[in-house]
Amino acid sequence: MLRSSRSRRARARVISGGLSARVPFAVSTAALAFALVTPAWAEDATADAGAEADGGENIVVTARAQKLYRVTQTEIGKIAADPLDVPQSVQVINSEMIEDQGARDIRDLYRNVPGVSADNYATVTYRGFSQDVTYYDGLRGDPFQTFSVPQLFTIERVEFLKGPAGMLYGSGSPGGTINYVTKKPGEVFGGNLRVIGGGRNRYGASGDVTGPLDANGTVTGRVGLFYEDMDSYRDHASSRTFVGDAGLAVKLAPDTKLTVQVTDYDQNLPGNRLRGIPIDADGNFYAKRSWNHNDPDDYIRYNGLVTQARLDSRLSDALSFNVAGRWFKYDEEQKYHEPVALRDTDGDGVYDTVTREYRDQHRKVKGLSFGANLVGKFDTGPISHTVLFGGDWYREDSSATNYASRNVPTRSLIDPDYTTDSRPDLSGVTPSYSDARALRRGVYLQEQMGLGEHVILVGGVRRDWFDDNDYIASETASSAATTFRAGAIYKPRSDVSLYVSWSEAFEPQSVADQSPLAGGPFAPETGQQVEAGVKTDLLDGRIQTTLAAYRIVRRNVLQIDDSLEPVNGIDQLAPLGEVTSKGIEATVTADVTRNWLISANYAYNDTTITGSVEGQAVDRSVGDRFPNTPQHKAGFWTRYQVAAIDTAFSFGGQYVSSQIDRSGDRLKPFTVFDATIAHDFGIFDAKFRIENIFDKFYAVSGFTGPKGAYIGNARSWFVELRRRF
Repeated sequence: MLRSSRSRRARARVISGGLSARVPFAVSTAALAFALVTPAWAEDATADAGAEADGGENIVVTARAQKLYRVTQTEIGKIAADPLDVPQSVQVINSEMIEDQGARDIRDLYRNVPGVSADNYATVTYRGFSQDVTYYDGLRGDPFQTFSVPQLFTIERVEFLKGPAGMLYGSGSPGGTINYVTKKPGEVFGGNLRVIGGGRNRYGASGDVTGPLDANGTVTGRVGLFYEDMDSYRDHASSRTFVGDAGLAVKLAPDTKLTVQVTDYDQNLPGNRLRGIPIDADGNFYAKRSWNHNDPDDYIRYNGLVTQARLDSRLSDALSFNVAGRWFKYDEEQKYHEPVALRDTDGDGVYDTVTREYRDQHRKVKGLSFGANLVGKFDTGPISHTVLFGGDWYREDSSATNYASRNVPTRSLIDPDYTTDSRPDLSGVTPSYSDARALRRGVYLQEQMGLGEHVILVGGVRRDWFDDNDYIASETASSAATTFRAGAIYKPRSDVSLYVSWSEAFEPQSVADQSPLAGGPFAPETGQQVEAGVKTDLLDGRIQTTLAAYRIVRRNVLQIDDSLEPVNGIDQLAPLGEVTSKGIEATVTADVTRNWLISANYAYNDTTITGSVEGQAVDRSVGDRFPNTPQHKAGFWTRYQVAAIDTAFSFGGQYVSSQIDRSGDRLKPFTVFDATIAHDFGIFDAKFRIENIFDKFYAVSGFTGPKGAYIGNARSWFVELRRRF
């Protein structure tokens, strides 16, 4: 948990730079698919009616571009609500923006969300804190927990709730919560078929189809397939991804629906697991962007299976409930070469080689999650009440077998040789094992009161219990926590919301740190946030804005207590560490004209250690700062459609200020740009997408010295053809 900070003193050569088995391609190209049709908005009621009569428009050129990215409802707060009525900063990336930007996985969306930046793999930095817990339809059960990244083919929208959410979701980072809302069977028949081709030998296809399965629409279904294959800009690395998704919904009564879904994921990632490119203290790269520490026959192979079911019922206008369950498992096999240390072999003061360790790892995870919510709405005189009562339960079992050997050749940073087979004989190596279970359960109660038309008050409380078991070390840890949430909203008019809120979060201490020999057990880490802001939905939704200021304090961070003598040689721990994160975030989505819209955002964050034992670090801190936490981040995306030629032009960019990695080395600021051109040919739509237009060689986040800085994608492009029906 604790480590001393260190720095490396070396000068760098500055280098710049402009499935277990393959799924048959024909299977995906034969699949049918559904594309959600964006409703057409016209400038007046007559145009709206005409668009409705024609059955709506597609996303390439709408009857009007206005409101294309508008979001009027979110379930991130456990109750379906207008974002204006949530007393915390909320951002939702809807299917139209995902489609417009050609996003394939969650990393493609970070530019749209202020306060969220890349950390490593699927982990993000969220308002200054590392966040690796995500939710699907409000439930725990993430099948992408280690070195695979969440795919978006099955996702309808992504919801971001900023700040602590312990009262709603239980244990988690104080930075915020990410909830993926999956695609469900639709009540109207529709489908599409897509094929894609592009640079770096990229090709693939996807499709899905949805609609009623009987004459009365009582039963609806959805089925989809996705396959994509492409080479990486890193030597000998590539990715092959297959996703199969199906859902069935049954109306058990006019206001009661049962939805069942199943999703299968399969990824084959040759030349992985990828770390970064080593850098010097000033952020200059030691190797070319294409350099790879792995051998050509290294790989990650991943297979995940998810099933979930949800029952929604409205018993009356005043009472409704939902009950949901989610089960998942995944199996991940990794054979790769891990960078260990940097070496200067010729004595010129510049690192030119990295030593490596061969690793053979196999990890299995299974999880089961349940959740239930009861919502009551009633009035007492002039006061309206919305009461939420719910609970959730989650169990996760994980096990792993790990072999490691350093009897492998080094890898040159300047002239790498990938021809030598360096996979060692592991028959005499003793593996390490892990076998653990985590159990989480909680109950919560929230009241939302409306005082007339202008004031909303929110208050809630939650009680959590958790048990962790490390079966290999024969160690257990159990504890409980109570978290609260309170907020107030003042709406001087229906489209303007002024809010202030206070919320809490907690994270259990690790099992290893709970030992009585070290002074344990210890209370969980806690996080508290105060946030104030303003949200608008002006001109009938044509201008949506959010401005938020926040302060988060994270406490009870375990450190060695120097005032206590070691007991039997074991340092005594105490919850002495404290971290404070302060920042401002702003977003705007605006219709500049009938055919032109823009979405832009900016975030400022300052995360520092405000309480610590002298000479000790807090978690991954370097001095009083934290890695992968930029102070400034900005992004934009703009779209202009030319209806006369059935074409839409989109352009976007992202700026991230300098950061530090876990070794204290500097990551340089960067700015990158992307663009999309979409055209409707009548019988099919075509899209041309180019990413990193100027081929910027940059680092998005950093690890430690030999593991390097994780780099952003090199310039890439693709063409996608889509047929709707």
